[in-house]
Amino acid sequence: VPDEFIEISPGEKSRDGAITFPKSFRMGSDQVDSEKPVHEVTLTKKFSIAKYEVPQNLWEAVTGANPSKWKGPRNSVEMFSWQEARDFCHKLTELLRAEKLLGDDEVIRLPTEAEWEYCCRAGTTTVYSFGDKATKEGDAGNKASVLDEFGWHTGNAAGNDPPVGAKKPNAWGLYDVHGYLWEFVEDSWHDNYEGAPTDGRAWSEAAPKKVVVRSGSWKDNHSKLTSSARRAVSVADIDDAIGLRCVKAKK
Repeated sequence: VPDEFIEISPGEKSRDGAITFPKSFRMGSDQVDSEKPVHEVTLTKKFSIAKYEVPQNLWEAVTGANPSKWKGPRNSVEMFSWQEARDFCHKLTELLRAEKLLGDDEVIRLPTEAEWEYCCRAGTTTVYSFGDKATKEGDAGNKASVLDEFGWHTGNAAGNDPPVGAKKPNAWGLYDVHGYLWEFVEDSWHDNYEGAPTDGRAWSEAAPKKVVVRSGSWKDNHSKLTSSARRAVSVADIDDAIGLRCVKAKK
């Protein structure tokens, strides 16, 4: 598991010196009400994020079951609730600690919404992490030839059928951040970013009724797969277009 994580160190260079991670970024967009206002977020702590959405073989190894509709060992796991996603992270934390693969001061958890967007953007300010346009001239309907190289969407997917990492990653080596499956994050849903934290923390309530998912999915048009796209789902929602990606961080 550890080699499937990429270390993110805001304000510093990556270990190999190839990337300088910005300390701050502009979160949201001025195009969609739920993504307003655009606000600056400054991340203060290092963390690591999984290259891939959690595949079914990992979920099964941790929980002993596979709830997915679209079966395949390296396909993203789906058909579970937000709380089950959090329970998975908690159980994985315990298993990795028992194997001495995780420090007692570290946890596996869902990303915060700010961490998720920071990682999806990978230092960019464009609509997608690969630029402002998903389509090429001549694309019509759901066709999005530029996005095709990076993500699964209604224009190129028939279901949650491919393995994770089949498309190109973003500049930080993260796969499927545009499409494939929506991904649960830690935050409770708020209708917009008025009053949102500016330090990368989760914006959470004790017992939320709705939570945030990010990334867009194979069921969505390319316009829903932008770096800033977000959606509300009920905490009880289970869908074959929602998965998760894990973060490893200090407590």
